[in-house]
Amino acid sequence: MIGRLITACGVKPIGQWQWLFKAFWLYGAVEPATGEAFFLQFSHVDTMCYQRFLDEFSQAYPDSLNILQVDNGRFHSGQDLVVPENIILLFQPPYCPELNPIERLWQHLKADLKWARFMTLNQLQAKVDQLLAQLTPDAIASITGYPFILNALSALTTV
Repeated sequence: MIGRLITACGVKPIGQWQWLFKAFWLYGAVEPATGEAFFLQFSHVDTMCYQRFLDEFSQAYPDSLNILQVDNGRFHSGQDLVVPENIILLFQPPYCPELNPIERLWQHLKADLKWARFMTLNQLQAKVDQLLAQLTPDAIASITGYPFILNALSALTTV
């Protein structure tokens, strides 16, 4: 019999059928004007993983001030998070993923995976790695370069 189970708030129902679920998370940052990109894969999403992403991103671009647009996920503002000096986190308004350039890139990647089926998580990771390797800076810039963002970036560079 298929149906819903009612449990207390925060209690995961245990039923006869439990789907095996494996995942990984792709953290990324893109520069919409040039298409330069930085990606790291992690096993989960939390402040500790995000801290590692920020630290490695900061080390990859040590000579520039980097503005990362982020949503309001808890891991973006955890108490233990130490934002490197060359990074500024720009928090977007709640429920506005269309304002973040990386979201358009995630949609692009997911479109290539929509009907694909993978027997293992490693196969999926390999496919994602392949898709990322195929992305040129020009392609990333065309996917993520919203006109209003490019206008804002050009206004910042003229100041």
